[in-house]
Amino acid sequence: MLNITLIGYGKMGRMIQNLAEAHGCRVQNMIDPTQPGCEPQITDSNLAEVCLEFSHPDAVMDNIRKVAAAGKHLVVGTTGWNKYLPEVEELAAKHNIGLIWGANFSIGMNIFDRVIRHATLLCAKFPFYDVGAWEIHHNQKADSPSGTAIQLANTILDASETKQTAVYDKLERRISRDELHFASVRVGSVPGTHNVLFDSETDSLEFTHRARSRACFAVGALQAAQWISLRKGVHSFNQMMEDLLC
Repeated sequence: MLNITLIGYGKMGRMIQNLAEAHGCRVQNMIDPTQPGCEPQITDSNLAEVCLEFSHPDAVMDNIRKVAAAGKHLVVGTTGWNKYLPEVEELAAKHNIGLIWGANFSIGMNIFDRVIRHATLLCAKFPFYDVGAWEIHHNQKADSPSGTAIQLANTILDASETKQTAVYDKLERRISRDELHFASVRVGSVPGTHNVLFDSETDSLEFTHRARSRACFAVGALQAAQWISLRKGVHSFNQMMEDLLC
């Protein structure tokens, strides 16, 4: 069993705890100053071999610095810190740790991303297909578009021969041929649904990834913990997927 520490004990932290033992991990402790029953702060003595950081954008960099200084490996699921990636890479090298990060830890979503890349490459050979996308998340989600939507949009832009830029906001005009429209809806309790549509005058191809619960993200985070426990340096979840798919 791999011992892990949960940093941030919200809905994701609880889901990870519920699934940990089934995926070869043991939750040693939880750190969250806002939740009863959790330790209030990070210290050198209360961190397990691998720490899973699912806290808040305002706290994530401070948490990364403290965990790195303690010489522990990290899985970072909190988003909004990418501009600090050079500093994080320096911290990992200095303290000889492994860190894995990602916008979306769902194994299925990362497979979906590869399917969309291939579909975009295929449809690019037939210019009468246009492409657009939309996402749906619960009404408590703090960001729009989501990090996953941006990741999917970048996948499409990279593979497309016509789309050059993504548009996430409402349009008060006709969309340009080189623009990818990626809309966002926030409603109810939807864990996360992403749709990509390739459309022509004669037919349509529609691809959907639908998360049934946060369990899909928790399973991916636990697999990432196992993977990074054997490595050093900074890695993306996408790099882990490439390794596992080889």
